[in-house]
Amino acid sequence: MTAAPAAGGQPEFEEHEKSGGSEGFEGFEEERSAAPRGRRRFWWPAALAAVVALGLGVPALVSGSTPASGSSTAAAPAAPTTDSAEAGFARDMATHHQQAIDMSFIIRDRTQSEEVRGFAFDIINTQANQRGMLMGFLDQWGLSQSTTAKPMTWMNHPYEAHDGSLMPGMATNTELDKLRSLSGQDAEVYYLQLMIKHHKAGAEMAQAYVDAGSNAPEKRLAQGMVDAQHAEIQLMTDMLTERGAQPAA
Repeated sequence: MTAAPAAGGQPEFEEHEKSGGSEGFEGFEEERSAAPRGRRRFWWPAALAAVVALGLGVPALVSGSTPASGSSTAAAPAAPTTDSAEAGFARDMATHHQQAIDMSFIIRDRTQSEEVRGFAFDIINTQANQRGMLMGFLDQWGLSQSTTAKPMTWMNHPYEAHDGSLMPGMATNTELDKLRSLSGQDAEVYYLQLMIKHHKAGAEMAQAYVDAGSNAPEKRLAQGMVDAQHAEIQLMTDMLTERGAQPAA
């Protein structure tokens, strides 16, 4: 099986940009800025991503460490290989994130709820930011953004893709079509249910890299994903409860 196309060229995200997605993104921002003071705000995921980015630092992308003080001859650690856990996690999580971005763009057009649209905006903003970091790791290591290896092999958990679902937690094409067919509260509930499943699997993948990985900056990024997605799962569960629904089994 070939690697997920989204890990390389992020086709659906680019399609949003070419078809006016960037304009819609700006409108999304303006809508949030004009929201009433009383509405629940979801600023912290983007803030967390910014803090993670600052914590990583550009020089750390390559080696994950700096030479000892006063030493000018310390050799930088070898860059990860293409079949390493570092490269595998970067590619797979980038693909996983891309679908979360795509689903959030879908719900943006299927509901007028400021709460849900605001949450979707934060998913788009935060996960696009993190996706860029993951692609940056691969670029700094001189590795391709795609591979012929099956997703999840780096964590000994190969997954049989089906109906467009390339990894655990990813929605199928059938489920995405259903989301596009709904509107209003029905769309909100289905989006939240799909995203909870997506986040649970994404957090498990990130934790697997935290446990097995060796690149310090990438591990810090993965740990930030674990923490943020667990918090977002609780938030989405509360949002479902407010709508008389619960996470899908």
